[in-house]
Amino acid sequence: MKVRAQLKNYRVSPQKVRSVAKTVRGLNVDEALVRLRSGVRKSNEALATLIASAVANAENNFKMDRNALFISEMIVDEGSILKRWMPRAHGRATKIMKRTSHVSVVLEAKKESPTVKKEEIEVKKEAVKKEKKVVKKVSEKKVSTKKKEESLTKDKKEVKKTSNVAK
Repeated sequence: MKVRAQLKNYRVSPQKVRSVAKTVRGLNVDEALVRLRSGVRKSNEALATLIASAVANAENNFKMDRNALFISEMIVDEGSILKRWMPRAHGRATKIMKRTSHVSVVLEAKKESPTVKKEEIEVKKEAVKKEKKVVKKVSEKKVSTKKKEESLTKDKKEVKKTSNVAK
């Protein structure tokens, strides 16, 4: 299930908001909120509020688990532009474009819930132990073959030395 939330006409340019949105896209909701609250950019606070709103929607309206939510999409579009004029020298004027952003967030639940049964954890641990044993055996075989190769090269060197002495 997808949960959406939008922030419209946010008075920061889309380019600045996109750089922050890129850092949290694809993260778990809690990780994203921690990153946003620890940052120093102006748009961090607004995006954190937006994500918190989307999480509240998911929990209250759709009965979703907060721990299973992650940010699947975060899209930043250009909003309306306020056009202003600034007086310049010799009676001229230049444009000032005050840009706004539209931000939309889509949250999804992970297919696997983080609360896994104890039995599944034990099975995974046993599989890891078996893999470690196999890796250890393979590494021991590699070491023994290396030792054999080293001894063969030493024997060859000794044969060359004795053949040089005989000449």
